[in-house]
Amino acid sequence: MRLLIVGSLAGEIGTASRIAMSRGAKVLHASDIPSALQALRSGKGADLVMMDVVLDIAQFITALQDERIHVPVVACGTVNDTRAAVAAIKAGAKEYVPLPPDAELIAAVLTAVAEESHALVHRDPRMKQVIALAEQIAPSDASVLVTGPSGTGKELVARYLHAKSRRADRPFIAVNCAAIPETLLESELFGHEKGAFTGAVARRLGKFEEANGGTLLLDEISEMDQRLQAKLLRVIQERVVDRLGGSQPVKVDVRIVATSNRNLREEVAKGRFREDLYFRLNVVSLAIPPLRERPQDVAVLAAHFIKKYSEANGVAVRSLSPDALAKLEAHDWPGNVRELENTIHRAVLLSYGDTIGSDAFVFESPLRAQAAAASPSAARPTAESAVDSSGQRTGMVGRTVADVERALIIDTLEHCLGNRTHAANILGISIRTLRNKLRLYSDQGFSVPMPGEGERPVP
Repeated sequence: MRLLIVGSLAGEIGTASRIAMSRGAKVLHASDIPSALQALRSGKGADLVMMDVVLDIAQFITALQDERIHVPVVACGTVNDTRAAVAAIKAGAKEYVPLPPDAELIAAVLTAVAEESHALVHRDPRMKQVIALAEQIAPSDASVLVTGPSGTGKELVARYLHAKSRRADRPFIAVNCAAIPETLLESELFGHEKGAFTGAVARRLGKFEEANGGTLLLDEISEMDQRLQAKLLRVIQERVVDRLGGSQPVKVDVRIVATSNRNLREEVAKGRFREDLYFRLNVVSLAIPPLRERPQDVAVLAAHFIKKYSEANGVAVRSLSPDALAKLEAHDWPGNVRELENTIHRAVLLSYGDTIGSDAFVFESPLRAQAAAASPSAARPTAESAVDSSGQRTGMVGRTVADVERALIIDTLEHCLGNRTHAANILGISIRTLRNKLRLYSDQGFSVPMPGEGERPVP
């Protein structure tokens, strides 16, 4: 992980830097906001920025937004001032880390904000076949399309490809096409020249140039707008990028790995994904099976997550009781490995004694889950059905606020044919809040409409 620390390295923030490096982070330092922005523009890049709270964090985050630089910011400070922490969070910082730094806290923040958990744990024969194919094709420069349901570990496989390739000592840059707003993604990928748009105060290199010589992961590429798909196709064909506002193409040497949780052939047939781009990306395809189709992975993954979260929370590493393991193996895991990880994390925190028993896991019944998957509208009351023709509320008593909120958000998204921006406007929430909630629902195994899916047109 690439960490940019902004502020004086004297004292405690220097200690935080050393802790981050000991945890495997590549640390770059900038003494002030202008030098930090210059580092980000120049292609050095960062997966996370840690900034001293004495600096103007609001100014820095505003500059990032104006220049279309997408990177999370964590504030840190030695002052015992809750107002500084609150101001940093209100300005847009993801977290506030008090100094002097705690090694485990720094590690937890790095993991939580930058999502740098890359262990590729498997035992099932089906997953072994996928990994064997990945090893075979890794040394080549061929584009690879990694497909599979959400939560199966597509990004981990992409990182594995890079680690086994001839480019392993060069950058691995990941871009989540679903998480970055459409208006920012073009600049994020291709960069821009000074004056290309309002706020473009200097040249900024995009992710293609950051990844030059290495690997670029285009995560959830099916979410990319078709206009950008056409520009991406040219980059792959010609091996050059055109910065926004630029007059000269820039040569790049990048291996492309793309992921999608949808069937891209079906997306092509529906006119939502370019056929020529699909064939350019799909030189080699790796299909990651859902967790329910690789049952031998459940036990080894559970043991891995038990160890991980026991150490992170300072508790004894417990083993699974036989009935607990049987219960895990019988579950169909609609949220796949991500759901299993969350389930184990909760069990580690809530269990007592020497083992983790089956009572630590509470699942929806398989029949109910299958019925919900087969007929989402039947399993989930719609927002409109909450009020009948006489104005009386129906179907809401006995449901939690979270359940009702989820039904409202997903029904609104269906109403908007999967358009996140329209849905957020109707709901009166930010697009970031909506994306976070949809990701949570997907992790929990609920069906989330994709762009173009829905039952009613937007008025």
